Amino acid sequence: MTILKAMAVAISMYSRIPVPRVEWEEKNMKYAMGFFPAVGVFIGAAELLAGSLILEYTTAGALLFAAVMTLIPAAVTGGIHLDGFADTVDALSSHKDRESRLAIMEDPHTGAFAVIGLCCYFLAVFALLSEIPGKEDPRRILILTALIFPVSRALSGIAAVSFPPAKKRGLLRTFQEKAQKGTVRLILAVWLLLGAAGMILADWRQGCMMLALAGAVYVYYYGLCRRQFGGTTGDLAGYFLQLCELAMLAGAVLTG
Repeated sequence: MTILKAMAVAISMYSRIPVPRVEWEEKNMKYAMGFFPAVGVFIGAAELLAGSLILEYTTAGALLFAAVMTLIPAAVTGGIHLDGFADTVDALSSHKDRESRLAIMEDPHTGAFAVIGLCCYFLAVFALLSEIPGKEDPRRILILTALIFPVSRALSGIAAVSFPPAKKRGLLRTFQEKAQKGTVRLILAVWLLLGAAGMILADWRQGCMMLALAGAVYVYYYGLCRRQFGGTTGDLAGYFLQLCELAMLAGAVLTG
């Protein structure tokens, strides 16, 4: 029961998927971060199903296909990670000191650079997804892109329980403090290995490229947290997640 409650905590926190209400008690939060990739499984399944139906049973063009596929992750998550991405873009664009950057991320107002960053992000995702219907085997690429979401969340979770916190308070700090870190890392490593194996089995060349790009973004994320913020935060985790997914999507589409 503890495992199911931990999964419910993770899903309710990081998505809009309806789950039974579970108290955020310490025993329920010990392993919650380990089930963060479960949200990615739901997103990937929704993308795979919607994409297959559009390609198989409609005459929709590449633009409509790309629009639907772009909106699914935001609809499932409620945009929680996009919010972190926007806040981080604002903070980085300020070119101020560490404390000022952290303060900007806590500010509920949205700055101009955040809006610009989100527009650029959605444009890049939309453009890449619009290329899929014209590929020789679009369903294979759909399988690869569906695996992006659990893999990115496994990497994000590993970072969350491994990197030092940049702030003394915050939602991510709460999860870090309550987590049984060794067990959570092991659970997330299993998610990561399963996702990586799925990518390589679907297409070893594209799969390896996607994983290499994800690894490169992870290294960049580590350096960013260490140099610019002195640790990680929930907003930085969202920033990493979106960049990681964009990089893997580019790897799947541009090498297909």
